Amino acid sequence: MANPESYRPAPGTIPTEPGVYKFRDSSGRVVYVGKAKNLRARLNNYFQPPAQLHPRTRQMVSTAASVEWTVVASEVEALQLEYTWIKRFDPWFNVMYRDDKTYPMLAVSVGERFPRAFFYRGPRRKGVRYFGPYSHAWAVRETLDLLTRVFPIRTCSNGVYNRHQSLGRPCLLGYIDKCSAPCVGRVDEAEYDEIVRGFMAFLSGRTDTVVKELTRRMNDAAAALEFEKAARLRDDLEAVNKVMERQTVVLGGDTDADLIAFDTDELEAAVQIFIVRGGRIRAQRGWVVEKTGDEPGSRERLEEGQADPALPSLVRDFLVQYYSDAVERVNEEKAEDARLAASKVRRRGVDQESVAAPAPPVPVPHEILVCDEPAEAPEVAELLCELRGAAVDVRVPQRGDKAALMQTVKRNASEALHQHKLKRVGDLTARSQALKDIQDALGMDEAPLRMECTDISHIQGTDVVASLVVFEDGLPKKSDYRRYRIKEAAGEGRSDDVGSIAEVTRRRFKRYNDDKLANPDEEAGAMMFAEEAAEVEATSTRRFAYPPQLFIVDGGKPQVNAAQAVFDELGIVDVRLIGLAKRLEEVWVPEDDEPVILPRNSDGLYLLQQIRDEAHRFAITYHRQQRSKRMRASALDGVPGLGPARRSDLVKHFGSVKKVKEASVEQIQEVKGVGPKLAEVIFAHLHKDDPLPGPGGMN
Repeated sequence: MANPESYRPAPGTIPTEPGVYKFRDSSGRVVYVGKAKNLRARLNNYFQPPAQLHPRTRQMVSTAASVEWTVVASEVEALQLEYTWIKRFDPWFNVMYRDDKTYPMLAVSVGERFPRAFFYRGPRRKGVRYFGPYSHAWAVRETLDLLTRVFPIRTCSNGVYNRHQSLGRPCLLGYIDKCSAPCVGRVDEAEYDEIVRGFMAFLSGRTDTVVKELTRRMNDAAAALEFEKAARLRDDLEAVNKVMERQTVVLGGDTDADLIAFDTDELEAAVQIFIVRGGRIRAQRGWVVEKTGDEPGSRERLEEGQADPALPSLVRDFLVQYYSDAVERVNEEKAEDARLAASKVRRRGVDQESVAAPAPPVPVPHEILVCDEPAEAPEVAELLCELRGAAVDVRVPQRGDKAALMQTVKRNASEALHQHKLKRVGDLTARSQALKDIQDALGMDEAPLRMECTDISHIQGTDVVASLVVFEDGLPKKSDYRRYRIKEAAGEGRSDDVGSIAEVTRRRFKRYNDDKLANPDEEAGAMMFAEEAAEVEATSTRRFAYPPQLFIVDGGKPQVNAAQAVFDELGIVDVRLIGLAKRLEEVWVPEDDEPVILPRNSDGLYLLQQIRDEAHRFAITYHRQQRSKRMRASALDGVPGLGPARRSDLVKHFGSVKKVKEASVEQIQEVKGVGPKLAEVIFAHLHKDDPLPGPGGMN
């Protein structure tokens, strides 16, 4: 690992103009590419003391051995050059939104003499046109099955094609008219090209032309009394309409837009894009990528409902990379189509226009709707306009159908990130590796098979609560979850997160000590752990199986020190204590002045993060319940002898609790079911805090 100070540029040598910079390792390989409005200000940030850098940035500057830069004339040029260099050098530390390798797609082998359509997963190849991606494999196969009724393109492999060509008879699909059977010469090359062009035109979104043409041909056949042909065309039209029905209509019929939304945590970002053409959702794509740590605001803590300060730069980078890649891919497809068309012209001696494939769809739509305005929005919009060759509207939808659809895209991004996390911790091998990573990082004798984590939740010192979640063998054990109302360290608008952590730790392990002393002959697996009903809101009254090997507090060194003081006070020596600081995902241990940094791709770090997030979720849920309960509280709740039904009758009779308080005893007595004695109790309860009458007598 290199010392960043060894290659830091001399003071004053870095220009202050906009530009793009590259970090190279000792072998000369580019490990990171970035851009800046002011190169000097940006690059100086990388040469701060290592402890102040984001873990991934710290790793990058330690891996690099040199830095170089190129000055450009404008910020738009900087965006373009940054994309070009990222594409060229493929740096390890840059976020790369690569093509999905998991989504199923429809592919057409346009490079073959008689192209075939087939289901495909994997990287893109030359000579093949791709459509999709689709959300499910069955959707690809069903779409292909329906479209071959209208466009009888071959779907067989080259081996099957060659075999039937040598046999001189078509396969089953040829006999049932779901393939035009070019293998036996049923159609010539020009006729087959027309079928392929219609198939690709339909998949490219030009569905209206196909529907109008089929309708016209059906009506002409019926007018000519060719009823069998008309019936066949009617069935083809139904097949086309069935395919179109699978594309949900969400916006106006002439709307072409892409909707892009992100969901992020401290380590990763999930992005989803819905591609809407002609008002219909034509495709959906998604990625989960690791954040670089170089985004503005990456060091800041993300709270519940708080926007990620790194989000604008993530949106900017995605827009530049995704649409630049799309335009580059379309240009390659156009060049390949032109080459293939020229080859067919030479082979068949026909007009080039008659063999040209339909042009690929425009990759940059007129509207790009995003969840958050990108950083450097004017420059990004200018670059997208250059890529499209026309105006592009980049904006955040505020109301109406587009805003509603954006919420759906956001939910998909959140679910994608959640499923990505579950996949990592749900796999047995990954869980075992995660526990081993934690054991090695903390120097524990055994893997922490049982871990507990606590977190505090409140709003400005009101309804202060805490959660305690339990993971066993890397999985949540919800039957052992506990919830606490903080009494000593907070209340009446006063909050102390450090004191609250100490209180929860003391209450949890004081009971553990008491049970251990009361049951000295029992194993830890049989020890009772419960709190009085007034102190703990528990999800169940089950016993804890055994004390944790690892106790986690949400926070940094102050929280860990507070919990360790409780451990010392209670004599807890058989439980390892750590704190997980959300700001930089640092693991703090009581005896060290420096945190333990787990690799960002470590399964152990993902497991710790999931435990902490689960504790946060559980605490937030309980806090909302308490807040909602308090807000629903009524001045009538504590009246002796007044049940829910009579409370409801009182409010209905007077219209509000305020009007009940203004009523006299006689007026309260008029309510059905309220007698003179109860009316006096209600009146006294509602006026118990009123000031006493003055010396002049009763008010």
